Amino acid sequence: MGSTSDKISGKANELAGQARQAVGKAIDDKEMQAKGAVQEAKGDAQQAKGNAKDAVKNIVDRA
Repeated sequence: MGSTSDKISGKANELAGQARQAVGKAIDDKEMQAKGAVQEAKGDAQQAKGNAKDAVKNIVDRA
């Protein structure tokens, strides 16, 4: 997966996780809130992976 697709997937997971947490909070469902937090963290990690790929590519391009 390329850096752009990692970032896009990560952002999608982050937003979906936030939405899941909000719904869980609204209906007082702790399990849904927890799953949303996990999904948001997964999205953050995917975005970080995409950023790392970009950083490595920039270093290689400058070499």
